[in-house]
Amino acid sequence: MEKFMSDLRQRFYIEDSPIRGEVVHLEEALQTILAQRDYAPAIQVLLGEMLSATTLLASTLKIKGRISLQIQASGTLQWAMAECNHLGEVRALADYESDPIFEHAEDSSTVFKTLVGPVLFINIEPEFGERYQGIVPLDKPDLASCLMQYYDLSAQLPTRISLASNGQRSGGLLIQLLPRNNEEEQKIVDEDLWPRMTMLTSTLKKDELTDLPATEILYRLYNEEEVRLPDAEQLKFGCTCSKERCETALEQIGVNAVRETLEHQNPIEMDCQFCNTRYQFTAEEALALFGEHLS
Repeated sequence: MEKFMSDLRQRFYIEDSPIRGEVVHLEEALQTILAQRDYAPAIQVLLGEMLSATTLLASTLKIKGRISLQIQASGTLQWAMAECNHLGEVRALADYESDPIFEHAEDSSTVFKTLVGPVLFINIEPEFGERYQGIVPLDKPDLASCLMQYYDLSAQLPTRISLASNGQRSGGLLIQLLPRNNEEEQKIVDEDLWPRMTMLTSTLKKDELTDLPATEILYRLYNEEEVRLPDAEQLKFGCTCSKERCETALEQIGVNAVRETLEHQNPIEMDCQFCNTRYQFTAEEALALFGEHLS
């Protein structure tokens, strides 16, 4: 199979029109993430869809920083999150109790049916500048429908999103109607081009979204249109954990808590949940953060 197909994001534009879109495909990064934990099949599918969605949303924002989707609920799924940064690095994690319903799933609707009092947060964290958190009600049957509703209501940009995931590969497609330049364009686009594009997009099958290369998907859907393709962007698994971040966490809990921890754990061990990297701090290192030395 072509290597380029494995993990990428392909933007596209419909020539001379205010319509833009992108296709994402994840395979290696998804498998790396799913191998960190023994996830039930339905949770694997959910995380695949969330990763595809996050990489699509990150591309529409064009900020330097990271964006994450986070579901919080009571019920057997407690939370799930997926994150993508401007370098195309993705990571994801979920915490849940075992549930026979999670043993099989076609899409995110399987987990959605079990959620109790759920909420979806969209967190945008630029490297510089204000953080933003959007809250999306999870009252639609699957993730794509919830995100489309969010775009229609809050961003007021008509948006169509398709997501698919099968535990091995995940894919996503987004098209968006940007503000029109004048009334004439608005008439042509709103009455003909956009309805046609949305209808074509809805014919895409889930297995095509996970299994076909991006260029083939776009050709199959939109070969009647003039589609312009910039260079595809590579996506990969990447974790933002570091020893510095662990130091900050220790500083936040304070010197007394660190001393207490050292009494039963020396060196202090901190594991990253996302990538299983283990960080160790000897008593000397941990206390030095507070300008103290071993007495």
